[in-house]
Amino acid sequence: MRTRTVLPVLAAVALLAGACGSATEATTNPDGSQNVTVAANTAEGKPVQLTVPAVAEIRAKLPKDILDRGKLVIGVGALPAGAPPLSYVGTDQRTLTGSEPDLGRLVAAVLGLTPDVQNASWQNLFVRLQSGQFDAGFSNITVTEERKQQGFDFAAYREDNLGFEVNRTSTWQFGGNYENLAGKAVAVDSGTNQEKILLQWRDKLKAEGKKLDVRTFSGDKNGIYLGLASHRIDAYFAPNPGIAYHVSQTAKTPNPTRNAGDYSGAGAGLQGLIAATTKKGNGLIAALGSAIDYLIQHGQYAKWLAAYGLDSEAVKKAEINPPGLPLSNS
Repeated sequence: MRTRTVLPVLAAVALLAGACGSATEATTNPDGSQNVTVAANTAEGKPVQLTVPAVAEIRAKLPKDILDRGKLVIGVGALPAGAPPLSYVGTDQRTLTGSEPDLGRLVAAVLGLTPDVQNASWQNLFVRLQSGQFDAGFSNITVTEERKQQGFDFAAYREDNLGFEVNRTSTWQFGGNYENLAGKAVAVDSGTNQEKILLQWRDKLKAEGKKLDVRTFSGDKNGIYLGLASHRIDAYFAPNPGIAYHVSQTAKTPNPTRNAGDYSGAGAGLQGLIAATTKKGNGLIAALGSAIDYLIQHGQYAKWLAAYGLDSEAVKKAEINPPGLPLSNS
């Protein structure tokens, strides 16, 4: 899944300027462990320092060329504007921050490697993974069968969920049932997977003699949020991370919002998954999966999710090349 949240112009300019940079937000201790500060430069105000040891048995799974190099080149596809809380320029107007590069830094620490976070456009992210310029992509990449055929391996680390943002005062809950949308006016971004799903639900409700008013917007977040605040819109259907971020931003404003339920981005029959992504066969995916499992088992993973309000998207283990979105929905 990808969100369309647009940053202020200044942050977008800073992100462009830092496209070739590699700020680490990590320091190495004498024992080889690393201190990784999660959410250090974000607007959420929840920075937390996590100490992560290098794990010898996981490090031993790394290809020799990466071991010799001593760093993990982490690709993020956040140009030109980024998408909080996933990946964007932080409050220092310089460092690429967010849930995705932060997890990449944590994984690098388990592997005993220096994280080298580099930014690119979404399209160039995959080109640079294929060419070997990036070792691994941490950029809200959904596992799809199409991408497997294109030559990528995956280690899943988060559920790919959509959510419904409503006013905090609203008592409505989605409850996992599209019939609960009857009689509601729901905003959605045009040309997205969630628009496709919402229109399918609208047609089902129409066949049942019920109405769902779908309000489509083209990148106009302000219009959506004004509609929510004025109660002209009942809910906004969008990727869960973007909703989590906006909920945190509105918490102390006159118009606070909340998440009223989520739904798999892959649809009813499959739980969509977000994964670390590598070029197929480059020998890195097993080490990435084991590093993510280590973080899950030892608590750093839960603290990382909590720092970005993404607790509801936790997975129990890092599945390697799990079932992805089918070719008909990629």
